[in-house]
Amino acid sequence: MPVEFLISALVTMFVVVDPVGLVPTFLGITHGMPARARLSVALRATVIAAIVLAGAALIGDWLLRTLSITLPAFRIAGGLLLFSIASEMVFGVRIERQTQQAEEALEERVRNIAAFPLAVPLMAGPGAITATVLLSGRVDHEPARIALLIGVIVAVCAISCLCFLAATQIAKVIGHTGNTVQQRLLGVLLAALAVQYVIDGARAALGG
Repeated sequence: MPVEFLISALVTMFVVVDPVGLVPTFLGITHGMPARARLSVALRATVIAAIVLAGAALIGDWLLRTLSITLPAFRIAGGLLLFSIASEMVFGVRIERQTQQAEEALEERVRNIAAFPLAVPLMAGPGAITATVLLSGRVDHEPARIALLIGVIVAVCAISCLCFLAATQIAKVIGHTGNTVQQRLLGVLLAALAVQYVIDGARAALGG
């Protein structure tokens, strides 16, 4: 069992998706809904996000080859994108952006808020898709690692669903300050992972 790959994939996906950080947004876009409707939104969003990310894991490598994009180049670009998201988390911009997207969705009266904005782009956004493709590039076409990556995606999405179902309780426990602190800490961790992706990509490109 590739434990190192498992830990790397789990940490990366958990930080990028940020289930706990999505709780305030979930509460905002489902405000006024009955409990049964919230349950439906949480489950549907989880399934949609898992399908999108699993699809990225399965066809990401093929897509790069089709577009003649080398993995080192994508690692550098993906690392820069993840670093941008990390900087938003550290400086608190991400929370404001997610809240704004949720408010825009409500104002436009989007029918299926589970698909937009909850599943895409909040759960399975550009950062999560990029991270998934980067991780899929490390599986070396090994079925066991591909299955492991998809398992990690499903696990992180399931954790997100549990956070949505317990959103009210979580919001009371962590409060605004707690949510801000965990966003900052996860942002620093994601920034370190992003820099590592850039270093690996540059090293591979120069070595080639």
